[in-house]
Amino acid sequence: MREMEFKMERPGLLEVGQKITVTEGVLPTSYYYTIDPSLAMSGNYEFRERLAVKEGVVKSIEERPAGYYVIAEFPGD
Repeated sequence: MREMEFKMERPGLLEVGQKITVTEGVLPTSYYYTIDPSLAMSGNYEFRERLAVKEGVVKSIEERPAGYYVIAEFPGD
């Protein structure tokens, strides 16, 4: 089980326990992930950290001074 953090701009877009799919974006030296349909975005990950699966579940949602953060779990990764 792998956990990843995503930045969400406003509350109420996702719920704990909700199933999600992510889209992989490619940069010259890294990858990033977006929860469909553009609800939250991850930071950048190196090639060796690339996700093997594209479906997961929202584990928690945290409010921090910089905004809202979604922690998602991806099985088998």
